[in-house]
Amino acid sequence: MNQDSPYSAPAPGSTSLESKWWLSLPRKWWILITVGTGTFMAALDGSIVNTVLPVIRQSFGADLSTIEWVVIAYLLTLSILLLSFGRLGDIVGHKRIYNSGFIVFTAGSVLCGLSPTEWLLVASRIFQALGAAMLSSTSPAILTGSFPARQRGQVLGMQGTMTYLGLTVGPSLGGFLADHLGWRSIFYVNLPIGVVATALAFLVIPRSTSGRRREPFDLAGASALMIGLGALMLALSKGQDMTWTSPVIMSLFIGAVVFLAVFLWLERTMPHPMLDLSLFRDQLFSAATLSSFINYVCVYSIIFLMPFYLVQGRGFPAGFAGLLLTAQPIVMAVVAPISGYLSDRVGSRLPSTIGMALLAAGLFSLRDLNAQTSARDIILRLVLIGLGVGIFVTPNNSAILGSAPRQRQGIASGVVATARNLGMVFGVAAAGAIFSVQVAQRTTAHIPPQLAFFGAIQDTFLVITAIAVAGILLSAVRGETGNSKQGLGNED
Repeated sequence: MNQDSPYSAPAPGSTSLESKWWLSLPRKWWILITVGTGTFMAALDGSIVNTVLPVIRQSFGADLSTIEWVVIAYLLTLSILLLSFGRLGDIVGHKRIYNSGFIVFTAGSVLCGLSPTEWLLVASRIFQALGAAMLSSTSPAILTGSFPARQRGQVLGMQGTMTYLGLTVGPSLGGFLADHLGWRSIFYVNLPIGVVATALAFLVIPRSTSGRRREPFDLAGASALMIGLGALMLALSKGQDMTWTSPVIMSLFIGAVVFLAVFLWLERTMPHPMLDLSLFRDQLFSAATLSSFINYVCVYSIIFLMPFYLVQGRGFPAGFAGLLLTAQPIVMAVVAPISGYLSDRVGSRLPSTIGMALLAAGLFSLRDLNAQTSARDIILRLVLIGLGVGIFVTPNNSAILGSAPRQRQGIASGVVATARNLGMVFGVAAAGAIFSVQVAQRTTAHIPPQLAFFGAIQDTFLVITAIAVAGILLSAVRGETGNSKQGLGNED
């Protein structure tokens, strides 16, 4: 094993990550299978829950403002804990945090299924999100530490495929389970998967030795970040419902600014900060992180708006609309590992730039959606978007991880996951705000409702296209990761 590997050398009598281990597969591939299973399970859970939320609401007889916390509480908890668990992984070892995450996520799934009331379900989802944060914040670091740098893009692409497969399978599986076994079964399905994957994780993931075990955890910085991010995410997720200028939303924004400013001040003055701000002095790390944020803003704007266009605007049945929307993640699942493989050979900048350009082109093509657009044309537009996202994400994530020192892989993984989750929330909030303003302006101008609806959709996608263009420029001007900085994994 390369001396730069963040994982311990095999004990006498054991096997290395490159040795044949079980069923003629080297241990590193079993690590990928284990991490991929966790990735699939987390993505599946998110997409399933969103699909059956109306069924859960009906079961409890809850109002919409209450039952939506089943999703909001999960996303908030996940987002504010990613960086903290990424940092803890660097300190105490990624394996310890990751394996604990499997246990917590699986136990949380069972508690969700057993919840007798809607608020106990929300509490169980918070506990489940705790485990999801442990898994998401450390899995890229485990993979980059277990594979040679020359395979980093390939393996991250395969992990991306598992994410997209989970997102693709979730809606249909969720509907089937809810119809035949009840909504609680969507959580119980995680139990057998989680038990097997947890056992495999303890068995195959090697112990990390690169953690800075003598460094204390920055509790003050973590607390300020969690409060600041929590206030920001809550304001963004509820601003549309409560109006952006309401006292509650404005207070949340002010609180977010204050606590995030305190966090940055603490990180600059603490001897052992939770977030090493020097990482952002690297042009590649900063540009790739911002590009990732922009990518997810664009993607989740589409995810938010397209169901409204298909169901409300076109009158398609929900099942048919869902079938159309699967075109995008299917393409992403196919393209992600190919893009990762190519990025290992040609570098990350070119495929990331091409991917973002295709995403922008796909967004621009959505500007002319109207009441006559055929299902085939809709699918083709979503395929183009899926192609762009699939090409972009893996090389870009590889660039972020490759530009971070090996002892900071956990926090770099946390940055990747946080950029993703913030982009999701910003994307939904931005698309919702722009769309609402455009509809209101057209309604005031006495434009017929249907024309106002389609015009607002078109203008919103134009604005999001401009955001994607900024992502193209960022990807094009950033640097490239050199092998000297990659120092990760086994080079045997």
